[in-house]
Amino acid sequence: MWMKSLVFHGNGCTVFNSRGEVAFRVDNYQQKCCRKVFLMDSYGNILFSLNRKKMGVFGCWEGFKWIESERRNEKQPYFQVRRKSNFFSKDISCKVTINGFDDENNSITSCYLMTGFEGKSTLKIIDFSGRLLLAEAMQKQSIEGIALGDDVLALMVEPHADQSLVMALVTVYGLINNKL
Repeated sequence: MWMKSLVFHGNGCTVFNSRGEVAFRVDNYQQKCCRKVFLMDSYGNILFSLNRKKMGVFGCWEGFKWIESERRNEKQPYFQVRRKSNFFSKDISCKVTINGFDDENNSITSCYLMTGFEGKSTLKIIDFSGRLLLAEAMQKQSIEGIALGDDVLALMVEPHADQSLVMALVTVYGLINNKL
C-alpha cells in the first residue's frame, strides 16, 4: 500500500496485490483531507463513496456502497466511523458500525474497532465482539529489514474479510489522520 496517488498533482493512495498489480486506488483531485472521496477498484469502478458528516467536535464518516449496474450509491450508509474522544492520548481510536444484510435479506449490524497513533499510518481493525484481528497495516520493510518509508505500508487482511470494506476503512483512517 502506497499512501500516494498515481495521478500527477493528486492526493490519495494506491494498493497493490502480491503480484504487484493495482488492486484499489483512491484519487482525490482536490485538497488533502476533503469531505468526500471515492474508493475504486483497479479499473476505476467506484466501490465506496466516503463522506464526512460534521456533527459535534469530531463528526463522523459514512461509507456508501456503490451499485455498479445502476451507477449509483445506496441511500443508507453501509458503514459509519466515529472517532472516540481521548484528549490526553496520542492514539486514535474509532468505532465502526456496519449495517448489512445476511443471505435471507435480514438486517445485521457489526461493530469493529480501529486503533492507531496520531501522525502514523499504522493501524489495526479488530472485531468488537470476538476481539479478533480483521486487518493490520504496518510500515513495510525490505527483505533486509530496512523500513521503506512512512508512506509505504504492508496491509494484512484475514482471508474471510471483505477486502473492499477493509480498504474503505483504511482510507477513512487515513483521512482522519490527515494522510490522504
